[in-house]
Amino acid sequence: MREAPSTLVSPDWLEARLDDPDLAVVEVDVSTAAYDAGHVPGAVVWDIYRDLKTPEYQLRDARELGALLEASGITPDTTVAFYGYGPAMGYWLLRLAGHRDARIVDTTRDGWQAERRPWTAARPTVTPTRYPRLRLDPTRRATRAAVERAITDPAQVLLDVRTGAEYRGERFWPSGAPEEHGRAGHVPSAVHLPADLLVDADGHFRPPSELRGLFADRGVDPTVTVVPYCTIGNRAAVAWFVLTELLDYPRVAVYDGSWADWGHAADTPVEVAESAPVVG
Repeated sequence: MREAPSTLVSPDWLEARLDDPDLAVVEVDVSTAAYDAGHVPGAVVWDIYRDLKTPEYQLRDARELGALLEASGITPDTTVAFYGYGPAMGYWLLRLAGHRDARIVDTTRDGWQAERRPWTAARPTVTPTRYPRLRLDPTRRATRAAVERAITDPAQVLLDVRTGAEYRGERFWPSGAPEEHGRAGHVPSAVHLPADLLVDADGHFRPPSELRGLFADRGVDPTVTVVPYCTIGNRAAVAWFVLTELLDYPRVAVYDGSWADWGHAADTPVEVAESAPVVG
């Protein structure tokens, strides 16, 4: 008998199930370099820029995402555990697709290795599966047009979870890499809460009471629709996971195009500021 789902699981939980044929482990990152150097045994890798996003930084369509699940050996009955640089993005994607059982492992790659847990550089042999046609849930996403409408809607809060340098317009990309064709700054009216504050120094999610206080301090409460954004959607998915799965906020929609979409558009309003506004 399988235990009841829990969205956030411990490293012990994962290590005890590495031989479970009904479990798929997925490392999510912005390249395969770290994965190729070593990973959790049996894990496959999803490259955000190659597998989840198009060259224009848009989310892959339902057909492409369904093919990714099939190539990863995932069926509708598979439990999928995510870890790595971007586990929340993988988790959000499966919820978007209506997959029933997904988890995030509450540790970092470094944390897993530091505890001397199983580790390998060998790629697993994956048997492809068949997955029913995906139908992506529009209520879990926000389009650029929806974000434009939210700017002046008091029933919605735009939540910028990037670094202060990105919010203030000092950087387009979090690395500080130059971007000739984009504008740096933030969406007007956006509240600023860096995603780094949602985890502790060891990379574990903070307790719900602390998380709730972080959002409450910025006027982000469960009565509003929250629209988090970042640069490519990864950090926004972290905020979505915290708000939806750990704090039970009822209305949260990720702007998965995020700043890569907004900042590259020619006609979107962009602001720069020394400090972020607080709602309420």
